[in-house]
Order: sequence, then structure tokens, then C-alpha cells
Amino acid sequence: MAQYFTYGEQEIAHLKARDKRLAEIIELIGPVRREVVPDLFEALIHAIVGQQIATRAQQTIWARMRAGLGAITPGVIRGTSEAGLQAFGLSFRKVGYMKAAAERVLSGEFDVEALRTLPDDALCAELARLPGVGVWTAEMLMTFSLQRPDVISYGDLAIQRGLRMLYRHRRVDRKLFDKYRRRYAPHATVASLYLWAVAGGAVPGLTDPAPKATSKVASRSAPRRTTARKSASE
Repeated sequence: MAQYFTYGEQEIAHLKARDKRLAEIIELIGPVRREVVPDLFEALIHAIVGQQIATRAQQTIWARMRAGLGAITPGVIRGTSEAGLQAFGLSFRKVGYMKAAAERVLSGEFDVEALRTLPDDALCAELARLPGVGVWTAEMLMTFSLQRPDVISYGDLAIQRGLRMLYRHRRVDRKLFDKYRRRYAPHATVASLYLWAVAGGAVPGLTDPAPKATSKVASRSAPRRTTARKSASE
């Protein structure tokens, strides 16, 4: 049975009080449901699948993997040939990342369950020990598996697009991003859900004011409508 990111009136009330424009969007869109993956290893593999590809492509590949492999466990990943994993639509490089993660978990070199108790910064540092896992992948794990409350990803193209669309910026640099991150704290993850929704077209008529080339790149990884899927980058 699917599980979804949990939030309630406390988070919504905080964001509405802190940001008038976001409050309008929250009222317009209503609740946003985002599916989570409670199993940390499975969530890690899911995040690796989503690196640097459009959301729809990630969904297609993930559905193939679930249908073909059943449970996504370290043993299953190790026991499936590289060619077998590539047949789902994965790149050779991503298969390597998955194989490396599975081997390190099975050998005891990497304790994936220990991530649950680590603060955000330490969790990112620990995950960075794995090949192919960067800040974006760690942020997606914190959001869509651990349901950490205060995560917003500067490296996520659809988050960038959502910020541009919502606040009518042509570009969002780090300084501007940090301003919004501080404003949303300590409930930035729920703000992220709405930014993904905005980027995916949940608000009819709301356009991206970015220069055309930037807008096209972001739109390829933006979610569709209120399902608010994430963008793709490591």
C-alpha cells in the first residue's frame, strides 16, 4: 500500500504566515500528495534511477524494475547481471552505482539503516562515500524516504523553476535561494512540494520568466500537474 509524505495544519499555517505568495498557491492547489519509499536502500536505488533524467523517464524505468525484480534489495541488485539491469533502461554508469551500493551494504561497509539517526549534514556526508551519490541524491532520500521536515534542493531544476515561476524571477542564484530557504524553515520540505507542483503546471497560466534556454532545460525535468514529481540531477 502506497505511503505519502505526511504534513498537516502546523506546516501549512507556518508557510502561509511567512509567505503571502506561497499562501495563495497553497489555497489554490490544495493538498499535495507525494509518495514516499520507507525502505532506505530501495529509496537510494530510486534516487539513483532519477539522476539527470526527466521524471516521466524515471517513473517508466522504476515501474519496469519493480515488475521485473519485485523487491528492490541489496541481494537482488547484486544478483542481477549488469545487462539485466541495463535492460530496464538504466545507463551503464548508474548500474555501476547501484552495484557498488549493494556490495557495500551487503559487506557491512555501509550501514544504510544508520542514516536514520544522522542529522542532515552528516547524512549527506555519509552518503557521499558511495560512488555516484551527491547532494541532490541525499536530499531526495531525506525527502522521499526519511520525510525530513526542512529540505529544499538548490540543485533541483524543478525547484529552481518553481521559485522563478512563483516569484517572477528570471534567475535564482544561491543568495536568493537561501533567502527563501530561511523563510520556509523549519518546514521547507512542504514548501518544496508546492514548488514542484508549480513547476509541473499546477497553476494554469503561470509561466516561467527565465530566459528561453533555461526554461526549456528545467521543463524537461519538471513534474506534471499536482503530482509534483522531482527534477533530475545528482
